[in-house]
Amino acid sequence: MDIVIVGYGRVGARTARVLDEEGHDVTVVDNDHVKVERAQSRGIRVVEGDGSNPSVLAEAGVADADAVGAITGDPKLNFEICMEATELSDCRTVMRVSEDFHEEIYDEFERAVDEIIYPERLGAAGAKTAMLGGDFNAISDLTERLQLVTIMVDDDSGVIGRHVNDLAVDGGRVYAHGRAREPLTIPLPGTAVEAGDRLAVLAETERIDDVRTALLEG
Repeated sequence: MDIVIVGYGRVGARTARVLDEEGHDVTVVDNDHVKVERAQSRGIRVVEGDGSNPSVLAEAGVADADAVGAITGDPKLNFEICMEATELSDCRTVMRVSEDFHEEIYDEFERAVDEIIYPERLGAAGAKTAMLGGDFNAISDLTERLQLVTIMVDDDSGVIGRHVNDLAVDGGRVYAHGRAREPLTIPLPGTAVEAGDRLAVLAETERIDDVRTALLEG
């Protein structure tokens, strides 16, 4: 996949490294020259400039990107970056938030972008798991081989009307389901798929595109 990451701080740098190691084409955007040189030294393509500037995003190749991740430490800037990206492309947009927002502001973000990530909350969950006796490193090792994705069911998808528990595809498994704007839950027997539903899928990283296509085509 072609992926553009705006922000090469702690979270952005690690994200870029992991994606690059998995064989994705990664481009980083940052206006800090020191960070730009650091990314270049690791063999990552970099565009130096303001990631909220449409011309900078265009130079980074957003028009042809599969996904844009706005991962700076400024949530409002990240939102602006995602909005600019949607003007240039129909790519997937992911924004980082660094603090809790009022519900109405968070809802605005959630409606406008494809995914919101909160690294600090994920870190807290990992620390809790470790302190309660769980093996968080095992989860980390697992996610290097597998990927968790949420698939939106289109109006013309072939899985509409089928029971969620009957959905099967090589390389992946549906483990949760949710109606539009409702939380994901373990599907009950007899739950049928409707247009607009979300399917949470655990799939082998290298086969995620095939799994997505197979599920949507039904």
